[in-house]
Amino acid sequence: MNDTEDLWISCSEALREQVSDAIWQAYLSGITPLSIKEHEILLGVPNKLIRDRIESRFLALIQDTVTGTLGRDLTVHLEVLAAIDDQEEIFGEGLPATTDPVDRPAYRNPASPFRPEPGASPVLDPRYTFETFVIASSNRFAHAAAQSVAESPARSYNPLFIYGDAGLGKTHLLHAIGNYVLENFSGRNVRYVTTETYMNEFVDAIRHSSTTAFKRRYRECDVLLIDDVQFMERKESLQEEFFHTFNSLYGASKQIVLTSDRPPKSIATLEDRLRSRFLSGLITEVQPPELETRLAILQTKAEHERVAVPDEVLEFIATHVKENIRELEGALIRVTAFASLNHQPMSRLLAEEVLSDIVSADQPRRITPKVILDATSETFGFTVDELCGPNRRRPLVTARQVSMYVFRELTDFSYPAIGREFGGRDHSTVMHAVEKIGGLMKERHQIYNQVTDLIVRIKSGT
Repeated sequence: MNDTEDLWISCSEALREQVSDAIWQAYLSGITPLSIKEHEILLGVPNKLIRDRIESRFLALIQDTVTGTLGRDLTVHLEVLAAIDDQEEIFGEGLPATTDPVDRPAYRNPASPFRPEPGASPVLDPRYTFETFVIASSNRFAHAAAQSVAESPARSYNPLFIYGDAGLGKTHLLHAIGNYVLENFSGRNVRYVTTETYMNEFVDAIRHSSTTAFKRRYRECDVLLIDDVQFMERKESLQEEFFHTFNSLYGASKQIVLTSDRPPKSIATLEDRLRSRFLSGLITEVQPPELETRLAILQTKAEHERVAVPDEVLEFIATHVKENIRELEGALIRVTAFASLNHQPMSRLLAEEVLSDIVSADQPRRITPKVILDATSETFGFTVDELCGPNRRRPLVTARQVSMYVFRELTDFSYPAIGREFGGRDHSTVMHAVEKIGGLMKERHQIYNQVTDLIVRIKSGT
């Protein structure tokens, strides 16, 4: 066994502790160490689909683990060891990986901070489709517009601008458009990206003198889906770049879909020429769901989780959580997890007990990143600097992941925004943490109690 393999064994052991067995077996167990140099580590993966999924969801986690285990910063690069058909399905957590019908080069150039090839697989969540979107009067027009765009890209509404408060389904519609196009239009190149990721790639492109590849990445796609464009305000250079990208795509009859938490006219410091282009298409709003819609959302979530929830429990949750779908689903997870862990039948009384912090909150406390981080620090006994730092001791990693999960449930922060609060971590690290803690809440009493206690402490201010 050589030094490279010895070092990777230590890294892989630390990595395996942080993911579920399903994730490990599906994506990470087949990684092979190829070489370790002073500033980089080259890892081999079995095929292109595994590479794409690791790059979209787990690369930041691997990067942090390698850095923490070896005690020095190393850039992680992936190399495909064998080619397979791009249409093969790889399953993880019961869900098929998103595939792309366009052929892609098998090797990613380590010198480039991102893949410039136009056929790269987008980061789309296969759970978010039009079939799983609950339609109601509050979102019917936005859903119809999104579906029309997906069925005939660049021929109905271009651009399509969807706005509304956080947690109401805007991102779901973006992913639904992308998934529909990939499924029904062979060869179409779909690109989904949050504005913060777009900005980070723009900065990396300037730093690595690869702006040509960056421009090609976004100007040669057929459907561009941009999430949270409100984050472009006060970023003049980014607006300048996106203005030219918008013109290039629009002039080539390519579809553009944008989301924001407010309409274009309300985005401060947005350049007039960019605002006018946003206003040139269809503007549609997603509003908070009414009681019937909230009930339907909870029923859909329960069916997806394959758990039977009494109507009285669903009605109780829908009555007390009114504004945010994300918090609505989080409340359902807390109740079902508590019942499962304690082997108790679900009832309204049980729901009232578990969600007492929601019921008693007459005046909701203003929840800021500092409030959450301070509460996490007090709950777990780590300093805020440790929570946001590079250390990857197992208890600290758990505390950090729980805190990220609570961030996602109690705030309207996007994944990249949450990552910034934790020392500038990648959005895929946050996504992994939220998914992992959400699953562990149903399996481990300790995790459930930690999450619940932290939420109660934050909401009550104790």
